[in-house]
Parts: sequence; structure tokens; C-alpha cells
Amino acid sequence: MKAVARTPRRPAPKKPSHPSLKDPVGVYCRVRPLSGPDQEGCIEVINETTVQIHPPDRYRIFRNGEYRETQYSFKEVFGTLVAQKELFDVVAKPLVEDLIHGKNGLLFTYGVTGSGKTHTMTGSPGDGGLLPRCLDMIFNSIGPFQAKRFVFKLDDKNGVDVQCEVDALLERQKRDAMPVPKIPSGKRQIDPEFADMINVQDHCKVEEVDEDNVYSVFVSYIEIYNNYIYDLLEEAPFEPIKPKWNNCNTPVRNGDFIPPQSKMLREDQNHNMYVTGCTEVEVKSTEEAFEVFWRGQKKRRIAHTQLNRESSRSHGVFIIKLAQAPLDADGDNVLQEKEQITLSQLSLVDLAGSERTNRTKAEGNRLREAGNINQSLMTLRTCIEVLRENQMYGTNKMVPYRDSKLTHLFKNYFDGEGKVRMIVCVNPKAEDYEESLQVMRFAEMTQEVEVARPVDRPLCGLTPGRRFRNQAFREELSQKLELRGGPKNGETEEQSVTEMFLQNFPPLPSCELLDVNDDQTLPRLIEVLEKRHKTRQMLLKEFGKNVLAFKTALQEFDSSVVSKENYIQGKLSEKEKTIAGQKMELERLEKKIKTLEYKIEILEKTTTIYEDDKRNLQQELESKSQKLQRQASDKRRLEARLQGVVAETAMKWEKECERRVAAKQLEMQNKLWVKDEKLKQLKAIVTEPKIEKPERPSRERDREKPVQRSVSPSPVPGDVFKTRGGGQAVQFTEIETLKQESPTGRKRRSSPNPEPPEDAADSECTDVETRCSVALEMRAGSALGPGYQHHAQPKRRKP
Repeated sequence: MKAVARTPRRPAPKKPSHPSLKDPVGVYCRVRPLSGPDQEGCIEVINETTVQIHPPDRYRIFRNGEYRETQYSFKEVFGTLVAQKELFDVVAKPLVEDLIHGKNGLLFTYGVTGSGKTHTMTGSPGDGGLLPRCLDMIFNSIGPFQAKRFVFKLDDKNGVDVQCEVDALLERQKRDAMPVPKIPSGKRQIDPEFADMINVQDHCKVEEVDEDNVYSVFVSYIEIYNNYIYDLLEEAPFEPIKPKWNNCNTPVRNGDFIPPQSKMLREDQNHNMYVTGCTEVEVKSTEEAFEVFWRGQKKRRIAHTQLNRESSRSHGVFIIKLAQAPLDADGDNVLQEKEQITLSQLSLVDLAGSERTNRTKAEGNRLREAGNINQSLMTLRTCIEVLRENQMYGTNKMVPYRDSKLTHLFKNYFDGEGKVRMIVCVNPKAEDYEESLQVMRFAEMTQEVEVARPVDRPLCGLTPGRRFRNQAFREELSQKLELRGGPKNGETEEQSVTEMFLQNFPPLPSCELLDVNDDQTLPRLIEVLEKRHKTRQMLLKEFGKNVLAFKTALQEFDSSVVSKENYIQGKLSEKEKTIAGQKMELERLEKKIKTLEYKIEILEKTTTIYEDDKRNLQQELESKSQKLQRQASDKRRLEARLQGVVAETAMKWEKECERRVAAKQLEMQNKLWVKDEKLKQLKAIVTEPKIEKPERPSRERDREKPVQRSVSPSPVPGDVFKTRGGGQAVQFTEIETLKQESPTGRKRRSSPNPEPPEDAADSECTDVETRCSVALEMRAGSALGPGYQHHAQPKRRKP
């Protein structure tokens, strides 16, 4: 028996008055390949948005062959052959674009243990997951616009400050003076353990990046283990005196570090939740960021279970914060106004898998870990259910975010501080059927929750494109200086215009007169001065020409500016007219929207009324159908009972009829046998000669009185007639009773008691008719069975 059904839906929810201001939670499904070709599966991809789950064979046998195939719909379904890049382009790429545009985002993987959540988030060698691809896209987009280290500085209250170049330089010098050598990001040696994961050749980047901003990226990595928050990037100090414990809560050898202490959650001035005292590292490349992640990943708690060789025992949260601020009007330095700084973050969450302890065979710490994992996931499900109920039915129930650290940390996202997306990872093997069914139900319920859209950040008001205009001006100035013989290749000495002008004049000779008769010095000086005068006149003429040419150029430039201004004014007037027309169109559309909203509200009320009526009618229909079903079941039971009674009565009457028929047959056989015996006696009487009867014993004679009868003259006791054929026929007029002595009677007569009881003669002497009938009754009784008894007394004829 096979039936295809969908999960039942509740009645239509109450939609908000402005549906465009909210977006549903994006829920995607990814199906992991089976381990072997012979392994039984229970999940099938129907199309790009639908999967179908059916119980395996053993469940069908357990339920007498009856099972239901249920279909679940998602925003998009990724089959077993989908690559990591395709998944990233659809799910994570829009979140990275929102991050660079100043908006928050949350992406988490959800599923049972062993369903591929960590593989989806981290990836494998040669095939990076969502996390390294997000980092690569971020640095490909903001690479040329990154600020120097320590220009942005995060504070302890989930905020960010901007430092001037001098303070940032001092911070860098202090960092370089630390004993641990820091390798520049350009010469960083990549760890071969994860080199293949970040070797992404896609070079994906965001197209619309604000070029007049500077950016800095900060990363942090935490885990939620047994409902406690731990910083995976914290360098724990070494204390040889105190006992040391590893992730499995067992003592370790000397020389290891003490695990980090648990952290607390706090709320900042904007009511956003953050982890206080968490290590946040500023990174400048994909390699550096993933190296920080890998350092924390090695500290994350994992363990071996029956279902997964490397099962995550905690929820991992990798947070990417992007700080950005605009440049000043010159395009050189960062604005020092804190109000202009934008801090956005993207949280990538690898949830631990839900599991059943009877399957994982967990004991001790593993059992405690599994209980805390399931409890936190159950709290997440409860929060989603309450949010859904509040949005769909207009209730105002309190969402229990504080019941778990996981939900408390991300409550801002569900309250409208960013976009939320979830990837449901499922393992199609038959053993995970019941767990996968629960995951599917939670996922379908989650995508009915709506999250408010984040507000766009305000513009700074400065002229766009100032960074590149300033760079272009500097390049053009350096080129002109090179053409005029100015400094090249960054020379530091600069010559003034006056020195360059004086170099064009001939040098003055010596003016000292040592002799009265010296007639060469003065003429030489006069000649030089005349040359200088001529040169001056020539320079003045050239300067006048240059001035005229410059004035002409200025006039032409002014005319061109005026023409451009007129052109721009005309364009502006056209744009203003267009804007005025668009404003009018907007007003008209707003009025139309209000009218439509009013109509929608009326239709919603009407729909609500109709739905109430429909619900009442459905309830009435269900009650009547149940009543009819009860009546039909009662009727079937009564029919079955009557059929049983009829069958029992018919069987009883059949047996009674058979008994009566048998009795009647026996009676008829007795009569027939008696008649046969009578005929035999008659035949014997007719054929035998007349012989005188012997006298009976005296005892018989004493007992029975003699019967006097008349003897007819003929030898036959009856009348003789002649037949047509010449023979004779006898009609008897008297029947004589023949008696026989019972052998038991002799024994009784020979016994010491000579006096028999009164009925002895009756029992000793029986007629032939009675004996025959008794024998037949005994034979018929044995044929009919032991329950049949014949109580007829033998008939006795009077002498």
C-alpha cells in the first residue's frame, strides 16, 4: 500500500501590512552521497526544490506493508553531484556581498551526525568549503583598498575606533618589537595541511565596492561546548603546578597548556550580543585568515562515536568582522569621525549533529556531550516555533533565547539585524530515517519564519571618486615635472622657480677695480649687463606672449566651462523634470499602494471570516463523518453478529433435521423389518403342514390363562379363497403369539431362589418383534453416535 502525502499546513497566517520589509529564512538542502552502491537509501531528490523521504523496508514490514512517502520543499535542493562552488554561489555569495555593503549575515549548517556539515563548511583537500571561499571573495574584493594594520582598533564593547597614522605606526612598531617574529603576509609560508583548501582559482569578488573607503578584516573563532563558550584563539598560559586537562577532561602530560576559561555573553549599546574577552585577530589575506581558523580548529573538541569517526562535540562559530570608513576630501587619510565607521559581521556556524544515544552507544562524557548538544538544538527549535507562531497568528509569546548560549548569541539576527540562511545536510542512508524525518520537519518550519531586512547605512556626503582623482593628479604632476627636468624617481631636492629663472642669465664678471688704468673690467661688465638686458627683454616678451596665451587658454577654458555649465544646467533641468515626474508617479503609486493595502486588509478580513467559516464547516464535517463512521462500524458489527446467529441457528436446525431424519429412517426400518419378519412367519405357516402344537410347560400354563379359540373345519386358521389363476389365497382371522424362553431365565430358575420377580416372565419371554426392534435400535444408536438413546418400550400384545 503506497500513499504520497505532504506535511499538513496550518491555517493561513496573518501577513504583515508591509510584506516587502521582511524576508523569510533561506533554507537549503544538501544530500550527501551514500557510502556504497549497495547501501539502502530513504531520501530521493525529486526536483530543484523538492525532496521525498520514504521509510526503508524494515519499517514497511513493521507496519504491515503500509507506509507514506512525504515530500518537503526548500528554497533550493543540492543533490549528491553538486560541487562546493555551485553551493557557494547560491548560498554564501550574497551574504559576502551584504557584508561588504555593511550588513550582517548568519549562515549555519544543521543535520544529524555524519551528514556532512563540517565538510560543507570547511571542505576537504583540493575542494574548499564555504568558509575558505568566503574569505577568498572578501580579500579579492577589498584587496587594493585595505587600510594599514592598527588603523582600525576594536574595543572591548563590540565597537571599533580609528587611529591616526602616528598611533597606528607606534602599534606596528610595538608589534614588530615583540620577541615572536612576525612574517609579512606577502612572504607567509602556507601550512601544507590546509594549502589545498584555500587554493581557490575562481577569483570571485564583489563588483560594486566603494572605492573611497578603507577596509580591515578581523576574525574570531569560538565554540559552545556543554553550553559554555570557549575562545579557540586564546593562548592559554603554561602553569606547571596546576593540573592540566585536555578536551576529553582527562589529565595530560607535562608541557601542555591549560584549556581556555569559559567566556560570558554581553549586550552592547546597540543591543547586539557579543562574547566579552574574545580574541579578535586582524588579517590581511586569505592565507593568514585561514591559518588563524585552522589554529582554532585543532583545539575544537571532536571524538569518535559509533556513527562518525570524527564527530564534532561542540558548536563551532567563526566570526568575520569587516570595519570600513570613508577617506577625507583629499582622498589621503581616513576620517576620524566614529559615526562614519561601519562594522558588519558574517557568522559561519558549524552546528554539532543531533544523535540518539542508543545508536552512538555513548557513555560517560560522550553521553553528557550528546545530551547538551540535543538540548541546545531543541532550544533552537523551540525558538523557531515561537517566532513562527508569533508571526503567523499575531501572538506575543516570549522567545526563550536565554535557555541556550547558542540561541542567546544569535538572537539579534532573528530580531532583524541581518540575513539568516540555513543549509540542511542529510544522509540518505536508511539507518538515519527517523532522525532525517525530524530534521526535515524542523527545516520546513524554519523557512516560514520571516526576518526583518537590515537598514542600509547612510552616505558620508563626500564627493565620490576622490581616491582615484587624487592619485591621477599626483601621477600627472610627477609626469610634468619629469618633462621639465624636475626630480625623477623620487628625488628629494626641489629647485625653486627663481633659481631656475636666474640660471638662464649669463654670469656676472668680477667687478673689482685694482688699477686706475684698467679699461677692460668696466667694458666687460657693461657688455654682460647689456646681454642680460636683452635677455630680460626677450624673457619679458616671451612672458607677455605666455600671458596672452594663458589668458586665451583661460578664456577658452571659461567658455568651455560656461558651455559645459549650460549643458549641465540643461541636463539638470531635464533631470529635475524627470525627477518631478517620477515624484508624481511615486505619489500616484503610493496612493495606489495605500488603496491596495486597504483592499488587501479588507480581503484579509474577509479571508479570515471565510477561513473561520471553513474551519467550522470542516470541524462539523469531520464530526459528522466521524459519526457516520461510528454508525457504519456499529452496523457492520450488528451484521456480523446477526450473520453469526443465523449461521449458528441454521447449523442447529440442520443437525436437528438430520437427527429427526435419522430417527424417522430408523423407525421406518424397524417397521419394515417387522413386516418382513411377519411375512416370513406367514410364509412359514402357509407352507408348513398342520402339526399339533406341543403342550407348553406347566409353568407357562400356570402363568398364562388358556385362550379358547374356535377351530375352523379347515386346517388353515383363516378363510381360503380361489384366485384367478387357479390358486388359493388365505385371509387370516387370528394371529398367534410365539414365545421363546430366555437362557437367562433357566439360570434364574436353577438358582437357589426359586421365586423370580414379577417381571421375570416379561424379561425372559420376549416376542420376535420386540427383539428385532431392539437390535435395530442398537445398530442405529451406534450409527448416530453416543449421544443418541432410544427410550421406546417394546410393545406387548395381550394374550
